[in-house]
Amino acid sequence: MTSLRVIQGDATDPQAAGPKIIAHVCNDLGGWGKGFVLAVSRRWPEPERAYRRWHRERADNDFGLGAVQFVEVRRDITVANMIGQHGMRSGSKGKPIRYEAVEQCLRTVAAEAVAREASVHMPRIGCGLAGGTWARIGPIVEETLCRSGVPTTVYDVG
Repeated sequence: MTSLRVIQGDATDPQAAGPKIIAHVCNDLGGWGKGFVLAVSRRWPEPERAYRRWHRERADNDFGLGAVQFVEVRRDITVANMIGQHGMRSGSKGKPIRYEAVEQCLRTVAAEAVAREASVHMPRIGCGLAGGTWARIGPIVEETLCRSGVPTTVYDVG
C-alpha cells in the first residue's frame, strides 16, 4: 500500500516523473463549465471535447454514473473524466455526489494506473460543486488507489 500525498499546487501540472493520470469528477448531464474542469480546459481542449462527444453519443456507449473516459493530452499525461455526480445542483434528492459511483470510477482508474505504471493526481475530487466531503472521499481514494499500490497525489490550491 502506498500513502496518499497531499501538496499545495495545481493538479493540472502533476509533480511526478513517468506516466500520470489526472482524475476528476464530472456530472451525468453533459455539463462542463464550472469548477476544476475550467482548469483542465484552460490547459487542454481534448478532455472537454471528448466528454461532450461521449455524452452526445451516450445511447451507444457506457456514459453514466461510475463510467470513466481516458483522454490522452500529452505523451505522459492522461485525463480521467469520471462520472461521479448525478446532476449539478443540490436539491430534494440531496447533493450531486454519488460516492458509490466515485468508488467504481476510482477502481477503474486504479486498474488503468497499474497497467500503465502511472501515478494518479487530483484535486479534492467530489468536494466542490458535487457537494461531497473529504471525510468520505479520502478513504475511498486510499482504498481504491493507495491499496492498489498506485502513487497518488492530491493538490490543494495554495
